[in-house]
Amino acid sequence: MNEGRNRVTHILSNLDLSDARQRDELVAIVYDDLRSMAERQLRNERPGHTLQPTALVNESYLRLFDPAANGWESRAHFFGVAARAMRQVLVDHARRRDAAKRGGDLERVTLVTDIAEAGTSETDLLDLHLALEKLAHNDEALARLVELRFFTGLTLDEAADTLGVSRRKAANDWAAARLWLQRELGSA
Repeated sequence: MNEGRNRVTHILSNLDLSDARQRDELVAIVYDDLRSMAERQLRNERPGHTLQPTALVNESYLRLFDPAANGWESRAHFFGVAARAMRQVLVDHARRRDAAKRGGDLERVTLVTDIAEAGTSETDLLDLHLALEKLAHNDEALARLVELRFFTGLTLDEAADTLGVSRRKAANDWAAARLWLQRELGSA
């Protein structure tokens, strides 16, 4: 597993985004991880959601390899950006659906990672997105942790590893982020 992580970091450090061969090599290595992230995320969506894991990965890919992309510093940075891209794809999808219904039912998502431990178990994806933007303004690290846990489905240990922090710090941050989101979403 470390060999794969090191290979991804090596490729990222030498990546020329304009070189299709290098992009293809990176995608071949990380595709299964991205697909797993998408599957975990879509499991939390409402039944009958029209976006499939492959489509979520493909749309996220377009955002990751946008000509304006600046590259990534490490594997952790890449997957953090991938989590943010998936989140944005899902938010955009929810906005389009909401706009199509002209204010009808909003996209619903069940929070399975204990964010909604106290109170309702469903939170509107757009409300969550706005709350995460507000959290990022207050504490970027907490927002990144929530993105990794909720939008990519990483365990606490995986998120701590991706962020380069101890499990204990990640657990404390996760508790703080959950509490903050519970209060924020409870008032939404």
